[in-house]
Parts: sequence; structure tokens; C-alpha cells
Amino acid sequence: MTFNDLNLNKPILKALAEMNLVTPTVIQERGFPVIMSGRDVVGIAQTGTGKTLAYLLPCLRQMEYSKDKLPRLLILVPTRELVMQVVTEIEKLIAYLNLTVHGVYGGKNIKTQIQELAVGHDIIVGTPGRLLDLMLNGSVKVKAIKKLVIDEVDEMLDLGFRAQINRVLDLIPSKRQNLMFSATLTEDVEILLKTFFHNPEKIEAAPTGTPLDQIEQLGYFVPNFYTKINLLKFLLDENQSFKKVLVFTASKKMADQVLENMTDYDDAIAVIHSNKSQNTRFNTVNNFHAGKLRILVATDLISRGLDITDVTHVINFDMPELQETYIHRIGRTGRADKKGIAISFITDSEKAKLLEIETFMHTEIRIASLPEDVELSDILTEEEDPRTETSNIQLKLPDIDDRGPAFHEKKEKNKKVNNKISHSTIMMKKYGKPKTRGQKKPRKK
Repeated sequence: MTFNDLNLNKPILKALAEMNLVTPTVIQERGFPVIMSGRDVVGIAQTGTGKTLAYLLPCLRQMEYSKDKLPRLLILVPTRELVMQVVTEIEKLIAYLNLTVHGVYGGKNIKTQIQELAVGHDIIVGTPGRLLDLMLNGSVKVKAIKKLVIDEVDEMLDLGFRAQINRVLDLIPSKRQNLMFSATLTEDVEILLKTFFHNPEKIEAAPTGTPLDQIEQLGYFVPNFYTKINLLKFLLDENQSFKKVLVFTASKKMADQVLENMTDYDDAIAVIHSNKSQNTRFNTVNNFHAGKLRILVATDLISRGLDITDVTHVINFDMPELQETYIHRIGRTGRADKKGIAISFITDSEKAKLLEIETFMHTEIRIASLPEDVELSDILTEEEDPRTETSNIQLKLPDIDDRGPAFHEKKEKNKKVNNKISHSTIMMKKYGKPKTRGQKKPRKK
């Protein structure tokens, strides 16, 4: 099947041709007729399976020109980066349609966004928090919304956007089509479906927990952080096939530590996480996408907003806490029917996570022997060194015997008693007899 076999109009087909897209992916082929029917849909597909176009193509196919320029399609995504990427995809697809799109997200001046929204747009893409703010102040008018798309919903719920999503769903017209796309169908996602969706049809491109077939998975057992660094350098030096490498770490601190210890690759490596400015993150991702950088170090939070093609290798420098996160990570390679390789560095403390991931996927990750040329470091970080303990702060309490009474003696100046002396007493003391002020004169009649 090609896109010509779908019920797409000529302007969209022309845009797809200019994007060099000919054949729809599984999720695009299965989702198109169901979404076109108007039913609520929940799509289960890992990153890299083309789920963005799976909801955009049928939604854009059904949109018509409107003079009012009120938003009719609302798309919720978890991160700023994903807002920009979805907007970019839409702009390509509507190149020959009389439609407009605008993206809103936090971190940008809200007054500027209010001015940009005032001209009117057919499609709004936004993160839940900023979108809700703009809806509440009237900048995003919701009365004409016909379709709602929630992309990467599992990640949005993990990030704590449940309240904002519920509020958005309450504010928009109840008569609408709901589309939800997620890599995993968690319990929280199920609750959202039962609350707001109407008998949704489930479309699954691959069973939850099943890695993509074109991704080779490999693991190495390593003792500590600095051995991981040595192994990473060895793999990069010995294998020219590591052309575009995405390295995942468990925290921002770990990402920075990796960068600090990879000084030999200064011109070829960069890091992105939430502490970096928005412009820095955009420029870094663009440089990596364009091939100007060979290695990109990222945290899981930021990675969900990345849509980068031709990633040759994904390296799990740290094993993730959640099994679903592992699926998201390795899905960054092996995209568009290309082969990819996912490599995990596993310490003793992370072996339990490895077992959980294998059980979740129903797949065993092949463990390779550590190359002989990789130096085993005996240097430990503070987190790895068991001798590094938090110092116990002892609070010295006074001995019971040394404690004084609950009151103290007054100072001498405060011991004086203020006794009031009557006028008659003063006169008696002065004259030796009572002294009166005189009899009152009788009032004249």
C-alpha cells in the first residue's frame, strides 16, 4: 500500500511527495480509516513508528477552510521540543492547504503568545500547562474544537500533568472526537480512557513491551561509572559505525558528569537537559540532527521530545527505573525500517532492573564480554563509594541538672512596687492634722 491508496486529497499527497514519503507505516495504515470514521481511538505504538502522521493525516483530510479562524484541532504533547516538531510536521503537510497552525509552551513570554494567537489559527499544539493558562484567559477559544489529540499521554501523566489534562478535557466541547497515542497502556492511561473517551477503538502497531524487530539489543556488565566511561570511549574509537549516538542517563547530574569526562570529543558531543536554555536545547538537537554532532547525551525527560532520524546507536549509560522507559529509549534507533543497535551498561546494582526489563519485553538481552582493551577503573564516585556516608549531626542537649528554673529573678529596677498614696494621707503627714479643701459654698436659690 502507498499513500495514494488512502483517501487523501491532492494537496496532502503533494506535500507527502515533497517529504519523500511513499508508504504508510503499520500504525498509519491501520489508524487512517478508523479515525476518518469519527470514532474515539487509542493508538499503541512505540516511538519511531510514525504515530504523528497517523493522527495528522486523517485529521487534516477532514479539515475545511473556515473564515472564523477558530481552532478546530487541539493537540496536547508533553514537551516544548515535541510542540515544535509537531508544528513543523503540520506546516509541511498543510503547505498546499489554506490552514494555519500555532504552537504554545511554557518558558516563552505569555504576552507574546497571546498576541500571536489573536490573529486566529485552525490548529493549536501545546503543552498542558501553558495551553490551560491561555484557555482560561480566553486567548485560545475552544467552542469550535472538533478533535482532540493527546500524544505521548503516558509521559504526560508521568510528568504530573493529570490535573491540567482533566481541566482541558472539561473545558472543551463534549461533542468531539478523542484521539490518544501512547507507547504503553498503563493503569493511569486506562483511567483517563474510561473517564473521557466513548467506546474507543484500540489500534496497536506492536504489542506493549515488545521491542522493534529491527533493533539489536546488547548489554555489558561493568563495575562502576569510570569503567562505563572507558567502555564508551572504546566503542566510539573502535567502531566507525557509531555515527550518530544517543546516550541516555538517569539524571541531569549524571549527564553533566559524562560530558565532563568525554573531553576528547569536545567538538562532537553535547548534552541537553531541563537546566539548559530553550535556545541551547533547540540548537543542540538541530546540530545533532544535521550530523554536526556525533554524540548527544540526554535525560529521559528531554528525550521524549526528540524526533531524530538515522540514530545508529542508543546507549543506556544508566538503566532506567521503568521498563516502559527502556522501550522509549531504544525506539530512538531502528526507525523507518532501518536497523539499529541498543547497548546497555549494567552495574551489579542494576541487574535487577535488567531482569525486570527482560520480563516486560519477553525478550532476553544478549550480554557480551567486556573487551579486553577496556580499562577497569578502581576509582569510585561519591554515590558508588560505600564509605561515603552522610555525617550525622549531633545536637548537644543541656544536662538536666544544668537546667535552670522556668522563671528568673527581676532586676532591681523592676522590683519597685508602685503603691498609690491618697491626698488625705499626704496632708496628714505634712500638717499633722487632716486638711480639707474647704467646704463647698451653698448654691444660691
